[in-house]
Amino acid sequence: MFEYASAPESAPANINDHYGLFLDGEFTEAGAGEKAGGVNPATGEEAYTYAVAGQADVERAVKAARRAQKTWAALPGIERGKYLYRIARLLQERGREFAVAETIDNGKPIKETRDFDIPQAAQHFFYHAGWADKLDHVRPGAEPLGVAGQVIPWNFPLLMLAWKIAPALATGNTVVLKPAETTPLTALKFAELCQEAELPPGVVNILGGAGETGAAIVDSDVDKIAFTGSTAVGRRIARAVAGTKKRLTLELGGKGANIVFADAPVDQAVEGIIKGVFFNQGHVCCAGSRLLVQESVAGEVVERVKARLSTLRLGDPLDKNTDIGAINSAEQLERICDLVGQGENEGASLWDTGVDLPENGFWHRPTIFTDVQQSMTVAREEIFGPVLSVLTFRTPAEAVAKANNTPYGLAAGVWTSDPAQLGWTADRLKAGVVWANTYNNFDPASPFGGVKESGYGRESGRQGLEGYLK
Repeated sequence: MFEYASAPESAPANINDHYGLFLDGEFTEAGAGEKAGGVNPATGEEAYTYAVAGQADVERAVKAARRAQKTWAALPGIERGKYLYRIARLLQERGREFAVAETIDNGKPIKETRDFDIPQAAQHFFYHAGWADKLDHVRPGAEPLGVAGQVIPWNFPLLMLAWKIAPALATGNTVVLKPAETTPLTALKFAELCQEAELPPGVVNILGGAGETGAAIVDSDVDKIAFTGSTAVGRRIARAVAGTKKRLTLELGGKGANIVFADAPVDQAVEGIIKGVFFNQGHVCCAGSRLLVQESVAGEVVERVKARLSTLRLGDPLDKNTDIGAINSAEQLERICDLVGQGENEGASLWDTGVDLPENGFWHRPTIFTDVQQSMTVAREEIFGPVLSVLTFRTPAEAVAKANNTPYGLAAGVWTSDPAQLGWTADRLKAGVVWANTYNNFDPASPFGGVKESGYGRESGRQGLEGYLK
């Protein structure tokens, strides 16, 4: 096997030593003066510090958003759209800078943040800018809810921000957003971009912090909560807003089934399997972490996946040759290792690439479990790491039964050359999204969301706008 020369990304990240809270159009320190550190997962070293918002800071942000909302909603849609277009263009212009910052903060390879995460975030602002002056044509007389409290995860920090902020602003709402405590960097850089775009003060407020800050936002005087994260936290939020007038959108965990039939295009399916689990280190709620393969081709498909994984490069996320980056945090790595250990203890057969791991930072080898039974932990729990569990089936009915045998219902994939079989299977899968002969493809115009314990409500597309309108 030949070796690639190192190809480090040379674009500057322009990371400040410290970031305050972005509140009412300005950066300010937390009232209690609390700070936290942002860690580079590839090195384990602190890259910056940021202010941690307390309850008083949340209340200040909500009041600022409330003051700004009436003026923002009164703007003609075409004027709100201009601000969104401006933000989208600035994201494109500074795309490489944001990609480097995202990689430093999150740990995923630069070619993913550069080629997908940041461009997709810009596309969401372009798409929703186009809706801002057209809402009256599809929802005559529709009014915004008011102030939206939004809490996002660490797996796609800027993209999840775009999913939340763009539709809220397009429909005339204002926002108080909390990024994940391990990945606030691009959200805080986005705040700088809002200043550059001359967005009116108070329209977007961004508060750093952990679970306590998120809980304070949920309990505050907002009109809407939009949350992406774990099912356990989603349950707590649902209980907290029950009996109130707050609207709620939840995009929660998943244990996606990727179904490969015997007549599937194998090369294409293998790439889809890799994309669905390993190119994002498994850090996707909709990751196809359960591979269901028809028994007659299971051996061939698994061997092809192993061979393909063995060609992937794990290492410095800022190297353009890297395919597999770092795990986001020490806590997440510990959880992955615990679940992998449970898989071995319960009798599943483990295979990994055997590559050498860097000495510093948080890393896990791409891993495959075979001989998996439906009762095993690795077939039921969301691992959120580069770990694939393989199960087999004989008939389409068995495939559907195994795929649906989970409390989750976020996404699934079907691979077959038979359109009738594809339609029959997709119709019976209990998942909010079903991909056909592909996996993990997204578009701002296509609604996304789950069923069962994967949440409710939709983001993106016209359906995603509904969650921000009365």
